[in-house]
Amino acid sequence: MIVHLDGDFETVDYTENRSVLIYDNVENEEYPVHWHNAIEIIMPLTNPFTAVCDGKVFDLKERDILIIPAGTLHTLKAQPGRRLIMLFDNRSISTNPALYDLYSVLKSPLLINDEFDEELRSSLGNLIKEIYTLYSNFSVVTEVYIYIKLLTLLARIKENQINAVKYDDEKYLEKFGTIIKYIEQNYMYNITLDDLAKMAGYSKYHFSRIFKKYSRTTFISFLNHRRIKAAEMLLLDENISVTEAAMQVGFSSLTTFNRVFREIKGCTPTEFRKLYKITNVSEGA
Repeated sequence: MIVHLDGDFETVDYTENRSVLIYDNVENEEYPVHWHNAIEIIMPLTNPFTAVCDGKVFDLKERDILIIPAGTLHTLKAQPGRRLIMLFDNRSISTNPALYDLYSVLKSPLLINDEFDEELRSSLGNLIKEIYTLYSNFSVVTEVYIYIKLLTLLARIKENQINAVKYDDEKYLEKFGTIIKYIEQNYMYNITLDDLAKMAGYSKYHFSRIFKKYSRTTFISFLNHRRIKAAEMLLLDENISVTEAAMQVGFSSLTTFNRVFREIKGCTPTEFRKLYKITNVSEGA
């Protein structure tokens, strides 16, 4: 299934002028540790399936759904069975400001199973089937409809996460949504937890706890992932130095930027830039 692998970076082998790739996969072989600039969705159809993402093991039963964000180091174990493996070009979502609210959904690997939410798993499973049917009958506008289905899938997960936060104050969700939007619009500045807690009107401790429940991650992790996502786009421009990219997205220390970038992407900013350059040369050949 992996056609082009340079170190641990996979160049997704999309068909020309397309940005979606779907495998009806029955291969019983192990895929080594790798990452790519695509959103990956896996749904086993027959037999369980195991994936390891950023060192964490995800055991999927039939019809469970695993969403692997772009840039995540992962490996797929050799195992018999049939599963759908879908790859979507991340740039169609990550570069659109209107989709900022979906970033937390794509921040870390997410397993949707009956324990998570049985109704949601069933709903998303139907969307995946619809995407597969569209892909199997590809036409001029098929990819547009596929991305509409993908955005619907992500939006339903986001709604589920929002609805999981239950507080008596009806104004709470609106207020917290404002906080998330503020981070998305100001991640390049010196945002502190204290500042956001005051803005929300909560104590630092209470705000931290609620933030994690709402976004399923810590404030600093959310902020760092958003900054690194922005840095990726800057690093694609050879006229922007690594130091300048770090400063533009909000890191005051190059050392910290390099460390956080490696933690999230599995490589340094310089290595990321080289991989992109090699990929472009390869694709243009």
